[in-house]
Amino acid sequence: MSPKTSPFEGLIQLIEHLRGDNGCPWDRKQTPQTLSVYLIEEVYELVEAIQSGSPEDVSEEAGDVLFLIFFLAAMYQEKGDFDIREAVDANIRKMRNRHPHVFGDTTVDSAEDVRQKWHQIKAAEKTKQKSTSLLDSVPRQLPALMRAYRISERAARTGFDWDDMGGVLNKAEEEWQELKTELARDASAFNREDVAIEYGDVLFTLTNVARFANIHPETALSAATRKFEKRFAHMEGMSGKTGRRFEDLSFDEMHALWLQAKKHTH
Repeated sequence: MSPKTSPFEGLIQLIEHLRGDNGCPWDRKQTPQTLSVYLIEEVYELVEAIQSGSPEDVSEEAGDVLFLIFFLAAMYQEKGDFDIREAVDANIRKMRNRHPHVFGDTTVDSAEDVRQKWHQIKAAEKTKQKSTSLLDSVPRQLPALMRAYRISERAARTGFDWDDMGGVLNKAEEEWQELKTELARDASAFNREDVAIEYGDVLFTLTNVARFANIHPETALSAATRKFEKRFAHMEGMSGKTGRRFEDLSFDEMHALWLQAKKHTH
């Protein structure tokens, strides 16, 4: 890469070299389908780095994501489908169009006003594409909890929603009772499929509770899982100090350690 070459041009040149005749056999055999798996993994690693609060880790993982995005674009360019520069130019035009309060004469009063106008503009763009439902724009490959949030968000914009938090909480209680009813059936009437359906209804309704509370269920669950991991590790550490394996403790002993862990971790 020459001194005058931009980092992005240098990245393009690197990928072209890796995909070239004298490049790497592994890189040459990749397809958009195979690369998509690595892209998903790297995005999750980037999210984890962001949640860790380490700028160094975020920088490294962001670079990995950028590399795979450029790599993906390079494969399409090889087939003559599109060039990464064309994709960037198209995105710039789209972003300018979606910010008329910055690049046009539209006036907004708040961040929520911006959000509403963003969705209106996006919806107008989607009408130019073939679609049978407002929900079609939500990717089917999203993690289930994240997709549930987006689906409920899209549906709510049409007015198909509860009036307030009280309404959605009542629905959550209703779904919870239906799940408890299925779980309480005796062995002869117990049906795992029915339990799964009711359990899914509870999760979907709780996703709407999160939406009304202006929190994201995926982020909230990730935080709760990390908290559990930290407390569990603390329990294992305290058990190790006694010279006993954690799995050899009784439940009462484990519970006592759990209460201690709650006091020392957040």
